Amino acid sequence: MPGRPRDAGRDVVIFDATLKLLIDVGYDRLSIEAVAAAAGVGKATIYRRYPGKAALVAAAVDDRAGGTPPDPSAGDLRGALLETANWLAREIAEQEVGLLGALFAGMRGDPDLAAAMRRILHRDQAAMTRRPREGGLLDARGAALFAEIVPAMLVHRLVVAGEPCDEPFVEHLVDDILLPLLKGESPR
Repeated sequence: MPGRPRDAGRDVVIFDATLKLLIDVGYDRLSIEAVAAAAGVGKATIYRRYPGKAALVAAAVDDRAGGTPPDPSAGDLRGALLETANWLAREIAEQEVGLLGALFAGMRGDPDLAAAMRRILHRDQAAMTRRPREGGLLDARGAALFAEIVPAMLVHRLVVAGEPCDEPFVEHLVDDILLPLLKGESPR
């Protein structure tokens, strides 16, 4: 990964400690000192790599983020949307609800964290929606709708409703919400 600090093994320990503390105590009570103690490193080690708490948390979340969006193998729009939305559902479901809650609360109170997380989100949304666009299946408007609607619905389903983002839900999301919007129809 370009720009990655030299001691990636130490970063993993720091990131793990950061995420565990973030879940346990929340963003407001998270401190560089506590992360350093939990990771078994000095504060200076962390500050050399990350200028502050927001940068550290964003780097830890970014490092934890899963894989690359799939290259949809389906040759049709519905198939490409299903493949990408199912991948995203698995990625989001792997995150701890406590982590998501701590991040949301932290973003509300810290503009630096909010800006860093939005940069990561925009980068990931671009990668996620680029694949169906490259095959000519999704225009820029469709990609923007996908990036806005699908993650929001999946997070809502998992965090607020407490329901799984299983394949029937993803099919409902694609067939009853996304495709009608992309075709200019009203969802029913």
